[in-house]
Amino acid sequence: MHRVLSTMAFSIMAVVGLTMIDGGNVGAQRGERWGTDRQQTPIVIAHRGASGYVPEHTLAAYAISILQGADFVEPDLVMTKDGHLIARHDNVLDLTTDVSRRPEFAGRKATKTVDGARVTGWFSEDFTLGEIKTLRAIERIPGTRPANTRFDGQFEIPTLQEIIDLVQAYEKLLNRRIGIYIETKHPTYFERLGLPFEEPLVKILRKNGYEGRNQRVFIQSFEINNLRKLSRMTRIPLVQLLWIEGKPYDVEAGGGTLTYEQMATPAGLAQIAAYAQGVGPEKRFIIPLDSSGNLDPSRVTRFVQDAHAVGLVVHPYTFRSENAFLPMNLRSSGDPTALGDGAGEMLLFLRTGIDGLFTDHTDQGVAARDAYVRTR
Repeated sequence: MHRVLSTMAFSIMAVVGLTMIDGGNVGAQRGERWGTDRQQTPIVIAHRGASGYVPEHTLAAYAISILQGADFVEPDLVMTKDGHLIARHDNVLDLTTDVSRRPEFAGRKATKTVDGARVTGWFSEDFTLGEIKTLRAIERIPGTRPANTRFDGQFEIPTLQEIIDLVQAYEKLLNRRIGIYIETKHPTYFERLGLPFEEPLVKILRKNGYEGRNQRVFIQSFEINNLRKLSRMTRIPLVQLLWIEGKPYDVEAGGGTLTYEQMATPAGLAQIAAYAQGVGPEKRFIIPLDSSGNLDPSRVTRFVQDAHAVGLVVHPYTFRSENAFLPMNLRSSGDPTALGDGAGEMLLFLRTGIDGLFTDHTDQGVAARDAYVRTR
């Protein structure tokens, strides 16, 4: 099955105009350096797979990112009604699947409160895995990535186990180690539904041989309690995500006052180090844009140094190469869908001492990382 998928991935890459990174050379350069060693070569994490080129969180997206040289693939996980872990950016299925076009599921449309916000749509927790498997993925941001819509309706929604199977098959095929960088989405919400993440997630990882600090797995979350629970259940490295504003939802739900901004201070980072091994900041914590929307490396903060001082690795997000997402001075034109200098942006951040980065464009991330390694 995976050889068929490889053939399909190569075909898609040819259509999109992408090239493959030599898997053997990649493995020889950094195949045994994982986990939380800050002396390692910075890692490139394929954010939802090669999501800049094909619909996110599909086996095709993960396969293409691996062929482009990704060190890790990143699946966001949500739960199904019958307790299966599937890869979606969030539990609102109509954003990334064709569920709204399926008359048999019209009656499942609902309005719910998710992490304090009222949302109308179709929700993963109202579908069994069997029903999820009848759906097909669509591009999440077609206005910015219109070319990706050519693949709408072609790919299934994968389970975590299917992603693990894919990764392990490619490890054998390419003779290099490939990591999985998992995010638990809405853990407090799912726990209140009687669908907690922690036990099923740890069970699947252990079944597949993932346990301990030196394994090629990270688990990340925007919430705190989810990571604290996991820290008592597994030795897999944990990463606290930080948004640029607001609070973790579990803090909000519990009436707490701790903000992400406070968590990004030296004292806050020291508290994170009590239960996690890394931090995933929104990239503006490291280099904020100036008033004109330009990226100026002279504005770099002390975030990376402060995190390293308490033993945390730093993996900022999200690097996207379309002009719509780039700083003004790295855009190629006024066309928001065209690619600008995404590799240049990533190279500037790599020079701040980060330990890895999340990107939708794995090929540009690998190019930036390799340029950084050659010149540091």
